[in-house]
Amino acid sequence: MYSEKSPIHRCPWPSNDPLMIHYHDHEWGVPVHDDKEMFGFIILDGFQAGLSWKTILYKRDNFRNAFDDFDFTKIARYNTEKVESLLHDGGIIRNRLKIESTIRNAQATIDLIEKIGGLSEYIWSFTEGKTIINHWTELGQVPPSSPVSDNMSRELKKKGFNFVGSTICYAFMQAAGLVNDHLVSCFRYKELNNF
Repeated sequence: MYSEKSPIHRCPWPSNDPLMIHYHDHEWGVPVHDDKEMFGFIILDGFQAGLSWKTILYKRDNFRNAFDDFDFTKIARYNTEKVESLLHDGGIIRNRLKIESTIRNAQATIDLIEKIGGLSEYIWSFTEGKTIINHWTELGQVPPSSPVSDNMSRELKKKGFNFVGSTICYAFMQAAGLVNDHLVSCFRYKELNNF
């Protein structure tokens, strides 16, 4: 295992922020196959819309606490009183549309699981169950979306999901390991290709 202080090559986006470096080195791009964890990524990437990932990452534990550890079966039952309490929770992003969207997404997740099986299995079907391995040499080459994220966005919206535009879906794909967008010079690139 690499130490955050070792002289290694990594993607430049974490800069010198310790939490971002840890996230990059240990989580970003690692394939996720658990429904609850997958749902958590969808929610956090939805809350990220218009904001930086750093903002969300620093509030992630607060989000977990506020949203019952991303348990979609509990979130699906949130009522008006719960929404109001979340709007007064300074530890999260207090955006009514995003909070209400989280509840709708939880309900859509339950509906999807009842009709066609697991959320993770469904999401991975967009990449035929495999990580898409890209070959970027510089950060400017990494796209904000792709044909796969366009398709995922369309299909999720049809199934009742909100805050799942193509850019959000692509960020979600990067985070959950459906795509390897580490630069080829990054030490995690080869590690994840052999995951």
